[in-house]
Amino acid sequence: MNYLAIVGVLLLAWTLFQCISCLLVTNRSNKKLPPGPIPLPLIGNLHNILGGQPHQSLAKLADKFGPIISLRLGQITTVVISSSAVAKEVIQKQDLAFSSRTIPDAIHALNHYQFSVIWLPVNTRWRSLRKIMNTYIFSGNKLDANQHLRSQKIQDLIAYCHRCSQTRDAVSIGQVAFETSMNILSSIIFSKDVVDHYANLGKEFKDLVCKISEESGKPNLADYYPVLKRIDPQGIRRRLSKHLNILLEQIEGLIDERLEQRRKSSTSNSTDVLDVLLNISQEDPQAIDRNHIERLCLDLFIAGTDTTSNTLEWAMVEIMRKPYIMDKAKAELAEVIGKGKVIEEADVIHLPYLQCIVKETLRIHPTVPLLIRKVDQNVEACGYFIPKDSQVIVHLWSIGRDPTIWEEPLVFKPERFWGSKIDVRGQDFELIPFGVGRRICPGLPLAARTLSVMLGSLLNSFDWKAEGDIAPEHFDVEEKFGLTLARSIPLRVIPIPL
Repeated sequence: MNYLAIVGVLLLAWTLFQCISCLLVTNRSNKKLPPGPIPLPLIGNLHNILGGQPHQSLAKLADKFGPIISLRLGQITTVVISSSAVAKEVIQKQDLAFSSRTIPDAIHALNHYQFSVIWLPVNTRWRSLRKIMNTYIFSGNKLDANQHLRSQKIQDLIAYCHRCSQTRDAVSIGQVAFETSMNILSSIIFSKDVVDHYANLGKEFKDLVCKISEESGKPNLADYYPVLKRIDPQGIRRRLSKHLNILLEQIEGLIDERLEQRRKSSTSNSTDVLDVLLNISQEDPQAIDRNHIERLCLDLFIAGTDTTSNTLEWAMVEIMRKPYIMDKAKAELAEVIGKGKVIEEADVIHLPYLQCIVKETLRIHPTVPLLIRKVDQNVEACGYFIPKDSQVIVHLWSIGRDPTIWEEPLVFKPERFWGSKIDVRGQDFELIPFGVGRRICPGLPLAARTLSVMLGSLLNSFDWKAEGDIAPEHFDVEEKFGLTLARSIPLRVIPIPL
């Protein structure tokens, strides 16, 4: 009771302070905020978005108030952009002003925001880390050099599915896609697999990453009332610290193992990412140090696994719900590749319908539903005033379902991209699942190569049947909200040999 009373007094005091501040600055500007629902005392518009699906609540508000709206979430002014035209007008022309990110209180767990390239502001350190990633991990030359590693991991995936087909065991598509993505990254970074399709470690890793995504994306009172940051009222930061620490311990162990190998031998045949990072750190500690190496690996594992596995799972769900799409994709694969063969990355350019399926999946099920930015100065956008320190949300989920852009936006229809020049690389604001501008996802080149090959190999190697004889058209598409947008019920299907 004392705890609640203290919180109540603090909130009341802060609210009075905010009201007085607003009265003092009412006349400082004749410019107006974007339209939006009238905020209530103390809570503002929190009641408009709280619930299990805040991205859907924001979409309904956009339908009512327009493509750019303002909300008062507790004490935080939040501007939501739900139109590709407004996003282009605002971000393309003022990318630097909108390049900072609002840092959720959860990301203060283990001081992660101080080291993570995802959350660092656009400064010298951030530029240095991005340059290292773009040069030594995601450049075309590097991706070409380790293409054989990705091919091997996808062949391992198909081999596992083949074994399940012999025993008639169901495959959890999201789980095996996660494990494949994890091993692709770990083989590139550490020259070794960290999970096994036949063991439980992969499930433990996936559960951990899912918990990190859920906790990071969960509405947090400490984000809306900064006075509550010290007490972490919902325990989100404490729980996230435990989850992050488990992953960090795994990464630290792998780095210590490599350092011990380097200590024992002055020559190394390894050319993986970890050796490159350690060499850079040894030559120039200011460029990257041990802490940044650990957090960079952590970012790669979190951002590069859950996103890929969610997208692949959504693609399989949508394809199985519409057998004509499955048949059309299989026909293209049989004609171009040959039935039953694992496809290679070089084949994808000759598989336009498969590429359409991936784009359509990213349109209707974006890996990250909300791009969250922050303005560090007063900004004018589309005739509206956005005050300094406002949170800005680019609502990718709404943009992908905008009826003014997409015909039958709620229908999964890969044909809409047939012959279209719209791409996912950040130039076409109708489809920006990987973000845009300075903050575009650096892993886009890897994801673009991996998704199509993994999906095409699964389709070309097996027929698929739902576990429990559920009719595919009855598959639900209910979403589980977090930093990433997962399916609420994991897809379990039985592979049938061709």
